[in-house]
Amino acid sequence: MALQVLYAVDLAGHTSSRRLADAPETVDDDGGAGEALQPLAVAAEDSDRIFDRVAEHFTVPKGALEFARELVTGVVAHLPELDAIVSVHARNWRVSRMAVVDRNVLRLGAHELRDTQTPMAVVIDEAVDLARRFGSDRSPSFVNGVLDAIAKEVRDA
Repeated sequence: MALQVLYAVDLAGHTSSRRLADAPETVDDDGGAGEALQPLAVAAEDSDRIFDRVAEHFTVPKGALEFARELVTGVVAHLPELDAIVSVHARNWRVSRMAVVDRNVLRLGAHELRDTQTPMAVVIDEAVDLARRFGSDRSPSFVNGVLDAIAKEVRDA
């Protein structure tokens, strides 16, 4: 369910012209315009509202619902840092140009690897499964490779 909420949050952020006008720009090391890591941020209260709306369509145990909310809250709170981590390890891919499903599976996996005690193999297996179920034919291998590289960085540090 966390993926569906992040997908909705991502789309909500990308459809708001107000957020587009307020989007921060980044600067590359060479002084040129860079990719905004969080191009259209959604406020935390917006993500809570979206979570509640998406959760209405699921019947899940209370503990699973709370865990999903914690994951979504963590991803939204640390979006710029998570996108930076994903960007470093997704060679030749801008986060903003990734498929919405892939981008959010990677954000979710990066958050779990970096900020939770969930075993690395469990995080990667679950992310690959989500990519297989909701992404394209290439998504599972892409997600596996990127998260494996992220895991080596954040779990070995």
